Amino acid sequence: MKSAARYLLAAVLLSGLAFALGSYQTDIYRKLLLWITLALGYNFLFGISGQVAFSHFTFYGLGAYSIVIMTAQWNWPLALAVLATVLLCMVAALIVAIPATRLDGFYLALATLAFAQLFIVLLNEGGSLTGGTGGLANYRLPSIAGLRLTGPWYTVVIVLLMLGTLAVLWRLDRSYFGRACRAVRDNPEAAAAMGIDPRRTRIIAYVITSALAGMAGMVYAFVDNTVNPVVFGLENVFLLLFMVIIGGSGSHAGAIVGAVLLYLMPFVLSPLIGHHHALVFGIVMVLAILFQPRGLIGLAATLKARFQPAPGGG
Repeated sequence: MKSAARYLLAAVLLSGLAFALGSYQTDIYRKLLLWITLALGYNFLFGISGQVAFSHFTFYGLGAYSIVIMTAQWNWPLALAVLATVLLCMVAALIVAIPATRLDGFYLALATLAFAQLFIVLLNEGGSLTGGTGGLANYRLPSIAGLRLTGPWYTVVIVLLMLGTLAVLWRLDRSYFGRACRAVRDNPEAAAAMGIDPRRTRIIAYVITSALAGMAGMVYAFVDNTVNPVVFGLENVFLLLFMVIIGGSGSHAGAIVGAVLLYLMPFVLSPLIGHHHALVFGIVMVLAILFQPRGLIGLAATLKARFQPAPGGG
């Protein structure tokens, strides 16, 4: 009950903020919430299940393009399009995961990177179906029960998506499956000796996180009412990875902190130092990897332990 109350309070506060922002701030806020959603899912895939995969943004794009094509071009009802898009993402994730999870580390990264690049090529060469290099635009979110969600009310949808993703992954992490994922990440041989199937565990984690990324993509598609291949390219793939590493790999709070910090950094630094904010970003990454590999959450835990009085101390 306490957990439900916390989520309800967070939903009220985060949704209330949507009604207090201007149009420019709302656009930044919506995309920040989506980045947090993606970082939470990728943290479970990379930080908790130990899969170095570069296809998370691919499923984000698959969800975005699929919902637009189904609703705007094929005129499918929204509910049917949403269901079909989720199923499509899950099937595509299975097709990728079944062979890819036979690989580890560098080879898994290469396989999923190749898949991500293939997806971008298909978008660019998709003709009228995908809009080619220009993408798709000038469409609108279909009405829901006669109502059209716009303005701050659509931001509420994104808030609920982010909190729902956090709730699902939080419960999974604290379940037997979450413990199995961490065991496979730390030592697959020892996990197998305890009766855990490492490959099946990796496949399930990959499919779940890919489906969540696809759902985030569906919501993103109607933020600017445009989708473009550039958004789903390698630059954002690596940015997502850096968010998880800097925040604290394996920590839900770390994923949130990393997403907020790295997404907002250009908006804060650009007015001060112009395009040199990219240099600051690189320095922060190098320092984090060298001196604080557990991320900012790990740093906070270290400082807390250092300054916390010893038990029984005066």
